[in-house]
Amino acid sequence: MSGSPEAEKVVAIDGPSGSGKSTIARGVAEALGFEMLDTGAMYRAVAYGVLLSGVDPEDAAAVTTVAENAAIAVQHGVTTLAGADISVEIRGPAVTQLVSQIAAIPEVRQALVARQRAWVDQHGGGVVEGRDIGSVVFPDARVKVYLTASEEERARRRQQDEAAASRAISVEDVQSAMAQRDAADSSRAVSPLQTADGATIVDTTGRTPQSIVTEIVDRYRAAEGAS
Repeated sequence: MSGSPEAEKVVAIDGPSGSGKSTIARGVAEALGFEMLDTGAMYRAVAYGVLLSGVDPEDAAAVTTVAENAAIAVQHGVTTLAGADISVEIRGPAVTQLVSQIAAIPEVRQALVARQRAWVDQHGGGVVEGRDIGSVVFPDARVKVYLTASEEERARRRQQDEAAASRAISVEDVQSAMAQRDAADSSRAVSPLQTADGATIVDTTGRTPQSIVTEIVDRYRAAEGAS
């Protein structure tokens, strides 16, 4: 359990890749005047740290040491490792291929969940997005949302992200890679990707980000008023 009063002041946003988590989380945070935490970037930073250090990804103890000791910061859309901006590097194919394996290690998740809870305590709440936020990290969050979208829409969005980063890949290849990651993240033994108890499922297919942001902000303010 999250165990702190600040946890109640959390908007937990979960969902698979391409569902719109980052865009929606940024909008909700801005509307509520909250800080936002992208927990997926933290796992990607660990994966990048593993690649940099030459640690064997199969060595769970060594990977956990990286997760425990790495100086990772995620703030205002920028991810740093030991003070260096790695925001672009962590979105590359090598990290994307590795991150689900890293995220499946229980001790890595334990280390990063502790960091995520400390972040919320430090900020007095916030909008936190990821894959186990409402189910594991902040089960007492004031509002829990699970975003989804059609496979085609999710692949199209992610392919656009790749194109914007000058990485050429077809929608079909993106969709295949996303299906593999979804299967890995949904079937892992610890903190699998799933809809948290009490979460509102929001299908973002064909909807504007602003309409979804407004829906979530309204839910938060209604819950805040009822508390």
